[in-house]
Amino acid sequence: MTPTLISVLSVVLYFLGGVLLARRLALMPAQQPSRAPALLAGFVAVGLHAWLLYRTIPSDAGLQLGLVNMVSLAAGSIALLLLLTALLRPVENLGIVVLPMAGLGVAFAQWGPTLSARSELFDPGLELHIVLSVVAYALLSIAVLQAGLLAIQEHHLRSRRPGGFIRALPPMQTMEQLLFQILTLGFALLSLSLLSGFLFIDDLFAQHLVHKTVLSLIAWGVFAMLLWGRYRFGWRGRTAIYWTLAGFVFLMLAYFGSKVVLELILQRG
Repeated sequence: MTPTLISVLSVVLYFLGGVLLARRLALMPAQQPSRAPALLAGFVAVGLHAWLLYRTIPSDAGLQLGLVNMVSLAAGSIALLLLLTALLRPVENLGIVVLPMAGLGVAFAQWGPTLSARSELFDPGLELHIVLSVVAYALLSIAVLQAGLLAIQEHHLRSRRPGGFIRALPPMQTMEQLLFQILTLGFALLSLSLLSGFLFIDDLFAQHLVHKTVLSLIAWGVFAMLLWGRYRFGWRGRTAIYWTLAGFVFLMLAYFGSKVVLELILQRG
């Protein structure tokens, strides 16, 4: 099959998985069908997406990690980690948003703007740093989506309108526990990513890296304060949601801010 056809299949399966999960969530818990078809569609879509990334990112000149490929890689990583997590924890409802977003990532890479981005050769240490960074970003993206769903659930409960799809969600205490489990793992990986950066990158505060380093460190500090506040003061609810959103904003700016400016605005790789 051609890359175009594989891209189409991946996009269709991503959206199919999202639609199946949305339909399932709209029904009463006793009427909900199995989540297996939706997860299967998602896993097949991720497999096709992985093939496209393998075909696009590595090259003889090095890794092509421009904005388009990084958006596609991040979207696929988020979808894969969500699906794997859903096998162990009740987080599959996040797939209503995550799977279509991954499909849009595939479409952006296949049919989006052609941007100039140079290929770069990396030694194994730097490749480890890149992998840790992408996985940390993916996990913390799932955490911010979980925080968003928790915010909706809390709003419905506060307004005494616990009906609709809220009844299909796990109890609020379970949702908070899931949020902090994901945050803890994402924070650990972000810590390892920063440590590997200091070990394997000659100067993390060089002109072309300083903004990424500073914003990543700020994000790390925000998540560290959130987890400490949870442990020391029992932070929960809106406090946890706001801190999660703040940390993610800094992290997103660190990962994608410069690429947007260089490749979309300045048209430089």
